[in-house]
Amino acid sequence: MATLTQYAAVGRRKTSTARVYLRPGTGKVTVNKREIDNYFGLEWRRRTLLGPLTVTETVDQFDVLVNVKGGGLTGQAEAIRLGIARALVKFNEELRKPLRDAGYLTRDPRMVERKKYGQPKARKRFQFSKR
Repeated sequence: MATLTQYAAVGRRKTSTARVYLRPGTGKVTVNKREIDNYFGLEWRRRTLLGPLTVTETVDQFDVLVNVKGGGLTGQAEAIRLGIARALVKFNEELRKPLRDAGYLTRDPRMVERKKYGQPKARKRFQFSKR
């Protein structure tokens, strides 16, 4: 019987969905078949998605393979962060507490509010005229 060598999880944020696969390795992160530095140009976004690995001190234990679609870069980075955190919990249940304390296991429920008819945006109103 083969042992499980890959831990998969899904992370979501706004309209982004990330499928994350953790494999034993050296710490290489691939997002949509591109290196993390090529996909996320800004350093703070890279730091955001690597947060769970940093907190659990497993940065150089896993190669991370990610397929992400939808939304913008920040939403995608946060979706990947949730996916990595969930995959780490599948790897080792004892990592749940530090990840929960850092807030990495909570799905951010905030979504864009829909536009209402008779208004230019979700909450903005057209100018009111008394006469």
